[in-house]
Amino acid sequence: MPTRTASAVWEGGLKDGKGSYGAQSGHLHGSYSRGSRFGEENGSNPEELLAAAEAACYSMALSGALEGNGTPPTKIETSAACTIAKVGDAFRITEMKLDVTASVPNIDDAKFQELAKATLTGCPVSKAFAGNMDLKLTARLAS
Repeated sequence: MPTRTASAVWEGGLKDGKGSYGAQSGHLHGSYSRGSRFGEENGSNPEELLAAAEAACYSMALSGALEGNGTPPTKIETSAACTIAKVGDAFRITEMKLDVTASVPNIDDAKFQELAKATLTGCPVSKAFAGNMDLKLTARLAS
């Protein structure tokens, strides 16, 4: 299996500094700062990168689970919300909430919910987060 790489550079102090990051593929890159992480300034932040990783991984894993069930999806849309909060004297990522809507022919909601919940604990990114934050899921079939 491949190993994927990314890198980041931070210049300056925490309050007024700025950073940039990039991934090996060249398709992922951006800038970040204290203001983009804890405020409303333009730029990215580590939490949205984690949310994107979780949404992408979960969508792929759910597709595989549905396909394995004999009910391949036509579309899965996953949004993820990653929360950072001050806990005691330090900041930590406390929660990842997934909101999933899937178009899946020939499946009933009970089976879909079963597979969606199992995927939350089975997707590789979710496994990396398990025990470190609360993972929450809302899943629905598209109408």
